[in-house]
Amino acid sequence: MINLSTPNLIGNELKYLNDCINTGWISTAGKYVDRFEKKISRYTNSKYAIACINATVALQISLKLLNVKAGDEVIVPTLTFISPINAVLYNNASPIFMDCDKFCNIDIEKTIEFIVTETKFVNGFTYNKKTNKKISALIVVHVWGNAVWLDKIKKICLKKNIKILEDASESLGSYYTSGIYKGKFTGTIGDIGCISFNGNKIITSGGGGVILTNNKSVAKDALYLTTQAKDDSIKYIHNNIGYNYRLTNVHAAIGLAQIEKIKIFLKNKKNIHTKYLKSISKISGLSILKTPSYAENNCWLNILKIDPKIFPHKKEKIMSLLHALKIQTRPIWHLNHRQKFLRKFQSYKINNAYDLVKNSLCIPSSSHLNKNEFDLVVAAINNISSKKKF
Repeated sequence: MINLSTPNLIGNELKYLNDCINTGWISTAGKYVDRFEKKISRYTNSKYAIACINATVALQISLKLLNVKAGDEVIVPTLTFISPINAVLYNNASPIFMDCDKFCNIDIEKTIEFIVTETKFVNGFTYNKKTNKKISALIVVHVWGNAVWLDKIKKICLKKNIKILEDASESLGSYYTSGIYKGKFTGTIGDIGCISFNGNKIITSGGGGVILTNNKSVAKDALYLTTQAKDDSIKYIHNNIGYNYRLTNVHAAIGLAQIEKIKIFLKNKKNIHTKYLKSISKISGLSILKTPSYAENNCWLNILKIDPKIFPHKKEKIMSLLHALKIQTRPIWHLNHRQKFLRKFQSYKINNAYDLVKNSLCIPSSSHLNKNEFDLVVAAINNISSKKKF
């Protein structure tokens, strides 16, 4: 099977893992946790990085650190993996769903429109005119590694006292090449950023995530909460509810070996994306989703776009035919505002997202996708284009 996105374990993973086993440091303490955090901090140019067991809990804790309270509302994209939505619910807050733009990211213009026309600012906080609930945060997700344009929205959120949480789970290595934040990485511009190290990401720690911040107090609180809120680790005094959310030394060892190779992974991903752009553009009715011109993209996952007016087959048929050839594909996530248990929450002018979900497909994009595998994928897609509709 030519898989969608699998780990590229070409570095010191085994060496570091053996060291963990030989020394007995395999749990949530050990030198690799510290080294991995420092490496991520230096790479992203963040002052602090707190490693967690996954990005979902990183998002959950980050919302708590941003003072999102029970009964508050958080603006979120409908087109995203469900993790940030669940993180909102874990904090007993409610999501407000926004549409997406042509890059599959949250539609910033509609989000601004919503804040300007559908909210009121009272006593230093922003309230939803429809529900009268406080809107305390905005989550932006850099989908597929595509950087969300934050220049304008950050100014408005500062004015309206709405905190920005960046879900950079998929965008490690993406950075801005123009605008106010030129040279800065995704995940480092909002009040807090989170990155995922799941097995399918640019780098992996097997499972894992990280909270990024430049605020010393936030970093201290993040470490405190994710380490069971220990006020006295000798006498086991806990003055707050804490969480067992710290990354293990074993996972950090894998992550450290991976981050050491990130330049190679990013270069390979870029080459694969460029080759897909060139090859797929020759097939009538198909294209590859382009990346924003204002940022250098990590090209984590390539998205095949289908023009239903030209291409003879629907997404499901393409998936079926490719699967028969042992080529893995995946549809874009089911829109979150249409999830059964989320339909009761507010959504705002969603239309672009429907077309993207209906006519888009994730295709193999592993950083170690070789020439033979790439050629097989393109040849298979090209062959499908010649099949008559049935």
